[in-house]
Amino acid sequence: MLGCKCFYWKKIDQLVPSEPEIFSLPAPLPQWPQGQGFAYGKINLGELEVVKISRFKFIWSSNLEDKKKSVIFYKPVGIPDGFYSLGHYCQSNDQPLRGFVLVAREMPSESEAADFSTCVTLPALREPLDYTLVWSSNDGSEESLEGCGFFWLPQPPEGYKSMGYLVTNSSKKPKLDKVRCVRADLTDRCENDQVILNSSTRFSEFPFQVWSTRPSHRGMLGRGVSVGTFSCNSYWMPGQELPITCLKNLDPSLHAMPNCDQIHALINHYGPTVFFHPDEIYLPSSVSWFFENDALLFKKGDLVGESIDVGGTNLPSGGRNDGEFWIDLPSGDQRNSIKLGNLGSAKLYVHVKPAFGGTFTDIAMWIFCPFNGPATLKVGIMSIALSKIGQHVGDWEHFTLRICNFTGELWSIYFSQHSGGVWVNAYDLEYIQGNKAIVYSSKSGHASFPHPGTYIQGSAKLGIGIRNDAASSNFYVDSSTHYAVVAAEYLGDEVVAEPGWLQFMREWGPTTVYDSRAELDKIINILPVKLRYSVENIFYKLPVELYGEEGPTGPKEKNNWVGDERD
Repeated sequence: MLGCKCFYWKKIDQLVPSEPEIFSLPAPLPQWPQGQGFAYGKINLGELEVVKISRFKFIWSSNLEDKKKSVIFYKPVGIPDGFYSLGHYCQSNDQPLRGFVLVAREMPSESEAADFSTCVTLPALREPLDYTLVWSSNDGSEESLEGCGFFWLPQPPEGYKSMGYLVTNSSKKPKLDKVRCVRADLTDRCENDQVILNSSTRFSEFPFQVWSTRPSHRGMLGRGVSVGTFSCNSYWMPGQELPITCLKNLDPSLHAMPNCDQIHALINHYGPTVFFHPDEIYLPSSVSWFFENDALLFKKGDLVGESIDVGGTNLPSGGRNDGEFWIDLPSGDQRNSIKLGNLGSAKLYVHVKPAFGGTFTDIAMWIFCPFNGPATLKVGIMSIALSKIGQHVGDWEHFTLRICNFTGELWSIYFSQHSGGVWVNAYDLEYIQGNKAIVYSSKSGHASFPHPGTYIQGSAKLGIGIRNDAASSNFYVDSSTHYAVVAAEYLGDEVVAEPGWLQFMREWGPTTVYDSRAELDKIINILPVKLRYSVENIFYKLPVELYGEEGPTGPKEKNNWVGDERD
């Protein structure tokens, strides 16, 4: 095992690092409209009821040389009577304290919880049979036990699963009643998400990693519920099944999801302001403005396009993107005019869906731009405007608010950036007013970013790639007031009327193939010889949409409409 000498320990009374600052949103939460289980504090998962615990007691810290990068391990405190811990929590010391773990209790027998499960002969929760010591910072010598950490995996009874690990600062095993295991049919598979502690980078002889976890089955149909615990091991291969699991929501009603009134209250309270670059030419518009200004529907084999009804009711609905239909701009001066968009009509189109088994709500906000401008290449200090690469008719971009259904708090925002994106925690966001964050839309390409600046799509280290410039300006859309809810399937078929254009599964722009290689060669040939290979290599790793003019499909055709956001 890894010895204490590999880390930098202090005596126990000196070991506790400065506690991370507890994060709170900039403004108090409002009183949400009444509803069934949203922001109620407890969530019914079927046979189990869970509560989110965000109060912790320090147990142990990795205390690496740089204390700002140490990892702190906690146990939950303030657990309500009748509820039980499922595991411990940890986080890096260089971020505010805002994590959670779930604690659980069995639902009272008089409830209808038993109807949600096929197995009712065994209790939902049981104590472990024993613990296995997974890892310790002690090198085996008794005189070096002080200040060391010990990681224990509960050994569940047959038919049960462990939810998380326990950490102690003593070699003595935890008591069996300190944690509960969950009956297997009430659990779902989880996977490693992000590395929290990686000792192998410095002490390769004694590898040890700690990861945050997330449900393997995510998206609006996934029923996996994140417990908030961590996983740890000395050797782990991607795809390897973990010895711990997450919970599963077996309540078909998803009663903790917000109702219509609560959805509007959430958007009014949290809706970000979207800023476009001060030099942006290709601004957004509403879909109806786009149709009213002579956007045309084309069918394969026809040379003349058909006008589109303002609601898109004459667009072919359903099916798949088979290349039989597409939307294009009108010809002549009107074509150039419609490319510029119409900021005054622009709005966010909102899709509300469950996340993490209905314990969180994802509010995906889609914005439409009639045209996506050509890209700009950055090579070191040089910026080269490209004439065609990156441009296309029709551009759908989005960002997603993730709301905690226990409290109604904004938890994080996903910023979609071309073929991928990034989740940003609420404590790393910029806020313009109250709890309303800022989203910066990049010049020409309209990718979303949490902060102003120049972002490189390629190699930021070499300073070579496509520029994404983001800045505030007088061009903006306030999504808290300029929005339309277009889908919330969990509410039922008749509650939210989906617009006709949302069912159009084909491309919102024509496919035009041009010789992007010729344009690249012209650029590469004027570069210093030592840069040519790097530029060429990076270009071939960029998304394929940069190399041809092809309109995107609409929101409902994207894989993250049903699935989770792309990393």
